[in-house]
Amino acid sequence: MFKPLIFYIGLRYTRAERRTQFISFVTLASVLGIALSVTALITVLSVMNGFVGEISERMLSMTSHATITGKYGQLDDWQVLDQKIKGYPHVQGAAPFINGQVMINADRRVSGTVLSGILPVAEAQVSEVAEKMEAGKLSDLVAGAYGIVLGAELANYLGVLVGDKITIISPQVNSTPAGIVPRMRRFTVVGIFKVGMYEYDRNMAFVHLEDAAKLFRMDSSVSALRIKLDDLLNAPQITQALATAFYEDYRVSDWTTAHDNFFQAIKMEKRVMSIILLLMVAVAAFNIVSTLIMVVTDKRGDIAILKTQGLTSASVMGIFMVLGTVIGVVGTLLGTIGGVLLALNVADLVKHIEQAFNIKFLSAQVYYISDLPSQLIWADVYVIAGMAFLLSLLATVYPAWQASKINPAEVLRYE
Repeated sequence: MFKPLIFYIGLRYTRAERRTQFISFVTLASVLGIALSVTALITVLSVMNGFVGEISERMLSMTSHATITGKYGQLDDWQVLDQKIKGYPHVQGAAPFINGQVMINADRRVSGTVLSGILPVAEAQVSEVAEKMEAGKLSDLVAGAYGIVLGAELANYLGVLVGDKITIISPQVNSTPAGIVPRMRRFTVVGIFKVGMYEYDRNMAFVHLEDAAKLFRMDSSVSALRIKLDDLLNAPQITQALATAFYEDYRVSDWTTAHDNFFQAIKMEKRVMSIILLLMVAVAAFNIVSTLIMVVTDKRGDIAILKTQGLTSASVMGIFMVLGTVIGVVGTLLGTIGGVLLALNVADLVKHIEQAFNIKFLSAQVYYISDLPSQLIWADVYVIAGMAFLLSLLATVYPAWQASKINPAEVLRYE
């Protein structure tokens, strides 16, 4: 079916003739349509991957890779468990913490937040909060000094700076002769951090572990151990092994379960966007159908003559499949090259456009991610190119089949 003669004729039909300029223009439009669609799909998915990677990195800089706690939500023997965990395979570090819901009062402003008691040295081994400090240092949290580190958005809402005093109101209560009153403690702001995720910058605060233990009456207990792993992608398997090893006494969870809804929503959004953009590729690919039908109509006389000289219907079908495949391959290659180049340079291109027109697409005052990130995943490129080629190939079948059904006697009767 695909002999050298068939390839020669199929490729010959891709070249323009004076009387077929319009057909050649439609062919060029089909090639460019496929190329632009593939370029758009690769670029959009790369930008989405970039945003997901950026958000995930910021989220995981504050979130535990894995967490281990007791059956009843606290650990009494955390020092012993800490030594065991640190010697476990794939575990790079562990740090205790105490979490609790509190109200923070500063002047006339009140806000609810999550107060986390930590050991600054140990915390630096499992999270990046020490590297995200905008003012002060995490090491300024000293036991008994009642210092506190606030998220940037929380500090901005409360209107406080480093050195200011705030009041922490615990949900636990004290019994006094005057009745039951909530537990309150004055803290001094010693630092402000900014992760770039509103959820953390607005709703988190850190104090020293011993100060949190006194505030929440935890004595020597902690809420859980925060664990840092050497491979985030294998966190479920590692935590499963930990759960098996410590099943009788402890509960183990990982970051994938803690933020499962978020990552499922991201995955669904990417899948839907891929389908929508793939429809663009399908529309561009099926432009080949109209192109080939026009070529078949124009070449009816040529086909009839070739058939009278012994060319089979299968060979005629092969000629037009070669023609359509060439259009699809060229369009896919151009689109893949353009998409890869654009995905790798989209951040710089956007900056140049912003500078040239004095505009800002992602304002830092509105968006936490003010630059346009892009992460090219080659697996996506291969899938997109493969789908574009497959759709282009399928688009050639019907016009080629119609060409193979041409009857030479009917075409040449009035020639």
